[in-house]
Amino acid sequence: QGLDDEVRRFRERTLEGPYPYVWLDATFVKARQDGRVASLAVLVAIGVTAEGERQVLGVEASPGEDRESWMRFLRSMVGRGLSGVRLVTSDAHPGLRDAIARTMHGATWQRCRVHFLRNAMASVPARAREVVVSTVRVAFLQPDAPATRTQWAVVTDAYRERFPRLATLMDDAREDVLAYLDFPADHWRKVWSTNPLERLNKEIKRRTDVVGIFPDEASALRLIGAVLAEQHDEWQAGPRYLGTGLMGRLAGDDASGCVPVPLPTATG
Repeated sequence: QGLDDEVRRFRERTLEGPYPYVWLDATFVKARQDGRVASLAVLVAIGVTAEGERQVLGVEASPGEDRESWMRFLRSMVGRGLSGVRLVTSDAHPGLRDAIARTMHGATWQRCRVHFLRNAMASVPARAREVVVSTVRVAFLQPDAPATRTQWAVVTDAYRERFPRLATLMDDAREDVLAYLDFPADHWRKVWSTNPLERLNKEIKRRTDVVGIFPDEASALRLIGAVLAEQHDEWQAGPRYLGTGLMGRLAGDDASGCVPVPLPTATG
């Protein structure tokens, strides 16, 4: 009972923003539901405060990661005080992307660079994947936004005839994959992918693999919530993810400051 109360307080605590950067992702565990073993989606959100401190913002268990599940999760965090979101980084899951657009008004969506590269590899024959991904990655090595966009266009055109699926993917994804370019250059490598959250998900998997199959959803959320609370505390005691000087550049980059996230009134 003591652990349950501790995890509940952690999950329901007030969020004291603003949180200019937010990352969203889901991981999956096995749990018994209605007498059978089923896959359980664990939705996780982390964010960085205006002072550059990384925090676990929320965790929720759901039968899947459809739009409705993400909408409930995001709205619950908005209700707890999530605000000031400037950039949200996630994969391109349609339900998640739609939920972000409907709840985080004014925020920019960053399509995870790592997930995009996986999509790019899947769009070309296996024998060409290594070369193609290495070529696409060159765009991310450019020193400034104009050079990055130019290199992206060069690569896209170079593969347009040979790999039309890849070229179409790059055309369609360009603005979302390169969304980070509108933010301070010192932040790019920190925000252009869900890697910070992927590492956290790996720790969740390491701890939950010991259990294997949870007896129910509540037990899964109890353990995962405890793992996340522990990581949250470690982050508070450790160095900032982005120093105050770097976060100051974000404030100076846009005089309008952080865009508040209103609580939607319609369920859409």
